[in-house]
Amino acid sequence: MAPRSSRRTTAALAAAGVLALALTACSSGATDTPSKPASGASSADGGKLSGKITVWAWEPTLEAVVDAFEKKNPGTEVELVNAGTGNDQYTALQNAIAAGSGVPDVAQVEYYALPQFAISGALTDLAPLGAGALDGVFTPGPEGAVTVGEQVFGLPMDSGPMALFYNEEVFKENKVEIPTTWDEYLEAARTLKKAGVYIANDTGDAGFTTSMIWQAGGKPFTVDGTTVGINLADEGSAKFAGLWQTMIDEELVAPISSWSDEWYQGLGKGTIATLTIGAWMPANLESGVPDGAGKWRVAPMPQWSAGAAATAENGGSSLAVPAATKSAELAYAFVEFANAGDGVQIRIDGGAFPATTAELGSDEFISKEFEYFGGQKVNEVLAQSAQDVVAGWQYLPFQVYANSIFNDTVGQAYVGKGSLVDGLKSWQDASLEYGEQQGFTVSK
Repeated sequence: MAPRSSRRTTAALAAAGVLALALTACSSGATDTPSKPASGASSADGGKLSGKITVWAWEPTLEAVVDAFEKKNPGTEVELVNAGTGNDQYTALQNAIAAGSGVPDVAQVEYYALPQFAISGALTDLAPLGAGALDGVFTPGPEGAVTVGEQVFGLPMDSGPMALFYNEEVFKENKVEIPTTWDEYLEAARTLKKAGVYIANDTGDAGFTTSMIWQAGGKPFTVDGTTVGINLADEGSAKFAGLWQTMIDEELVAPISSWSDEWYQGLGKGTIATLTIGAWMPANLESGVPDGAGKWRVAPMPQWSAGAAATAENGGSSLAVPAATKSAELAYAFVEFANAGDGVQIRIDGGAFPATTAELGSDEFISKEFEYFGGQKVNEVLAQSAQDVVAGWQYLPFQVYANSIFNDTVGQAYVGKGSLVDGLKSWQDASLEYGEQQGFTVSK
């Protein structure tokens, strides 16, 4: 899958358009009853499915899922359309919603973007269609990301619990222990820097920053209907800013953008020694950093307190059903098949990291040995991380817009223009101002 951190937002996109639809709507943010299926689309009493739906998604493993769904349900046809990755698709989706035509029956929507569509009334509440009976099927982080009260706005397709990916060869050569706390991480960074190795790279990334704050126990965003609070000076935000400002000031992070050619080269040569990133990373290393084969390993995410076990999500997507669909039951049947049925194993076989507790807890999944990682059972670490995600995190109902202004605010600290604390304050104030302009009731 294409990770969230590789798709840094650079413009406000359709944020204002999404919200313009919304704020005359009720705080529930979705249709209370799903659209009726088109004639012959499906059977609500468990009969044979039939009909055609269109799915907008960029995730490559869905191609095999579509084939399996159609084979299992003769009489159905699923048109899979890549309308763009991330924000490109969101723009196209919002344009279709605004025009009242061309809206897909199913859309891939990342967790951070889901609230923006949900509050606008653009998504169907899937609970009455069957999602309400799936409590506990998904791990806490993804499940919380798609649920508001009793409403379910999508089913988790994958997840990104964080872990420390590290080049074992580099650590052994420099006689550095693998850090288990962020204090140890800082000391490891200082030692590696003397050997000409950066422990990490970072030029400013909204997804990484919010995930780090999340793991530190921060809850900077609070949302209750159209009432929004933003406090990027809370305890978790302060912990991250303190650590990472030191990393920046001492030039311990490489000023290299993730997903650039220079980044891939650094990972392959061993001049970038770690990645603190989501569980979807193994396939990206295998395909993008062939020179790292046999050298890389995975360890638990460093902790803010010794002995703790707290993680956060970084990336991940849901499949949602737009409210404009005329085939809600068939659309939901596909979503459930893909994310909670036979499609889950199909996607795992294709390299996806699941969000389902059954698969994450299975012996087959956990005991898989990864040749690239020296035969390590990587999923042991990643599955545990999924269980340790700190509960209670919320994204803004205009997170797409907020992320688009990250580099103009927090990002300035990476080029010597102010501190991270200053940048977080600027990000907070600009986001609050935008929210107020869009009709939200905002507070610090």
